[in-house]
Amino acid sequence: MISTTESTYRNMKFSNNKPRVASEQEMWNAKYQAGSHTSLKPDPFLLQADKDYVQPLLPARGDVLDLAGGVGRHSLFYAKRGWKATLIDVSDLGTALAQKNARRRKLKIETITADLNHYNLRQLPQRFDLILGFFYLQRNHFPALVDVLKPAGLLIYKTYLLGTVKGPTHPLHLLEPNELLRDFPGLRVLHYRETVGESRTAEFVGKKE
Repeated sequence: MISTTESTYRNMKFSNNKPRVASEQEMWNAKYQAGSHTSLKPDPFLLQADKDYVQPLLPARGDVLDLAGGVGRHSLFYAKRGWKATLIDVSDLGTALAQKNARRRKLKIETITADLNHYNLRQLPQRFDLILGFFYLQRNHFPALVDVLKPAGLLIYKTYLLGTVKGPTHPLHLLEPNELLRDFPGLRVLHYRETVGESRTAEFVGKKE
């Protein structure tokens, strides 16, 4: 039996007898091929934020952007309730699985395969009533997230904090304490919470006035 790490290593291309480092797309494709990160169960914080903020403040439904949405667990949650969902992810396998998951449920979502390291969110043709960001941190996108959010729209964000044992280890991929409170000055904070323990996360809900 070949482990995921071994399989990924064997599939790398070699240059000058040195293995090429896998791209982010290749890394995530390998995870999805191994069956990792394929759950369609929404994050518990999303369910709570939907109940407390989305349903009361956005009852008419509308357009939702699922940032780094993987195989579509959150896009499908909103598509089932009549929202128009757009999912962006670096993995072509991830977006293909998201479309497959939607078809199986007779739902429709839009998917965009793009490397968010080199993607301008402002080029999207529409603006959004709701934006979701879960376990993905790209700070240079924060101003654009506010720009593509419609007036009265909501941003729901959750990712790992410095000091977490579970999750990424590089500081660039980890929030500082209270960072989200400072990073979205154009939004009114409706909810903010930090959790402690093995998995340290920050949860944020903001409204564009």
